[in-house]
Amino acid sequence: MTIEFKLPELGENIESGDVVAVHVSPGDTVAKDQTIFELETDKAVLEIPSPAAGKVVELRASVGDEIKVGQVVMILDDSQGHQPADDPDPEPEPAPEPAPEPEQNETAESEPAPEPEEEPAPAPEQLQAPDPQPAASPPAAPSPGYGGTVPAGPAARRLAREIGVDIASVRGSGPNGRITEADVKAAARSRQAPAPQPGASAPAASQSTPAASAAPVASDDPYAQWGDVRRESMSRVRRSTASAMAQAWADIPHVTHYDEADITDLERQRKALAQEVADAGGKLTMTAILLKTAALALNEFPKMKASIDVDNNELVYKDYVHIGVAVDTERGLLVPVIRNVDEKDIVEIAVELNQLAAAARTGKVEIAQMRGACFTITNLGGIGGTNFSPLINPPEVAILGVSRGVMKPVYQDGSFTPRLMMPFSLSYDHRVIDGADAARFCRWMAVTLENPLRLLIRDSDTHF
Repeated sequence: MTIEFKLPELGENIESGDVVAVHVSPGDTVAKDQTIFELETDKAVLEIPSPAAGKVVELRASVGDEIKVGQVVMILDDSQGHQPADDPDPEPEPAPEPAPEPEQNETAESEPAPEPEEEPAPAPEQLQAPDPQPAASPPAAPSPGYGGTVPAGPAARRLAREIGVDIASVRGSGPNGRITEADVKAAARSRQAPAPQPGASAPAASQSTPAASAAPVASDDPYAQWGDVRRESMSRVRRSTASAMAQAWADIPHVTHYDEADITDLERQRKALAQEVADAGGKLTMTAILLKTAALALNEFPKMKASIDVDNNELVYKDYVHIGVAVDTERGLLVPVIRNVDEKDIVEIAVELNQLAAAARTGKVEIAQMRGACFTITNLGGIGGTNFSPLINPPEVAILGVSRGVMKPVYQDGSFTPRLMMPFSLSYDHRVIDGADAARFCRWMAVTLENPLRLLIRDSDTHF
């Protein structure tokens, strides 16, 4: 019999998603729980499994489609799954093609796990032309549309779809032939400039127009009057970020307090203990240390992890310490959450941070892992900068931004001494937090970072 497979519930308040990969085609035989689609929601890429074993009769979704919860996305014939293995059918149907091996999620498996959060971001990709492809050896049997079997991440697939490039025909320059956005752009450029026919005169403008532009833009586009432009649809992650930040800017009266901490001794100890943490499966980064420090500070200053209920004129104090960590990914900014940070030691935090950052960058982080934070840390120190003003992530009321440490001459004991100083900033909701509260919180953070032994003290009686 046939089964109508409807898109199941994806999570609280999630009603739809964009298809970024399709791993099967009509006629394929699939196993129960085999991944059929990869679906991008506001914050995560979800693998949608088959509800049963059988033969794919029809697919009603392709790459680029937005599909909604409850929408029929596949028709599956599971009649073979109900026949006994030894049932002698006098009129057997022709044997189906051998079932393909379940596709691996290339976005997560074809590249090594990335470094933790605050490693320097990779340099922007250079637009390099791919190696010339011999005309006699085109790609073998590309799957329909932009195919789920091509080794390319969601960003490269999306770009190919939007500028009209068949990704199955693009040669990848990344690891294991992985296709990057630069490869897609290079393929579009090479398509724009076809070789002239021998003896033929230059084509007229009307002849060269069809399908030559990598990104057609209307002639009345106000930006095109100054030069060539290319429009690109905002991803779901970018749309979600834009909406949240617009809400934060419009609804929250932001104030940012700036401070710095002398981390000379802390950095020395961090390097000395790095191998011990690595042996446990983590990486002792400054972000891991900041997480532990901030968790203890939040218990000292509970208003920093509260929320404001405007409708009822109440402050909501939270007895837990769940901290979000901003992670830069190719899909945009994601903020996975480490829970009960105050109850974990730095080794546990470092291991969990490493795992969550890798999951975020490979599209494997779950939606539930990005909810419930009461405070956020964003560390740009691995990239650079002297200071910045981070935007609060509602319904939180504060966020800590960290910049790159720099050696400075510090006057100590009658002379100047080189010390490694780390600038940081606290943006806070002035409806809840006053300037003096913010200054005390930052001073508590700085003093604790300058005296690492204080991290071992759960109930500090130091006040400012």
